[in-house]
Amino acid sequence: MNPETSPAEATVTEGTAVPARTRSNSFFRPKRTPLPRDDARRQGDISQLAFLTMGGRDPAIAFLNSENAELGGRPLALATASDTGYEQVATAIRAWARDPGFE
Repeated sequence: MNPETSPAEATVTEGTAVPARTRSNSFFRPKRTPLPRDDARRQGDISQLAFLTMGGRDPAIAFLNSENAELGGRPLALATASDTGYEQVATAIRAWARDPGFE
């Protein structure tokens, strides 16, 4: 390697200088806007209710992330979106606790 040039400056191909690609920080996630405080609270509350009521992590995650025809969508998204959605999903979780065959 020529000490006068660094690998980031240029690569020479057939006598023409081609700018080297700059290094990307691909291991960092792109910046996203955080959930609004109320949405984050509802998401945490419904997750906790599901974990405690449905007997652990796996059944709760399966319920919250799968489409539910009776609720009209994914329970986690519905509960996060509004207070009304939260109440609908909480009611469904409580009904499941009374009758585990419910879905």
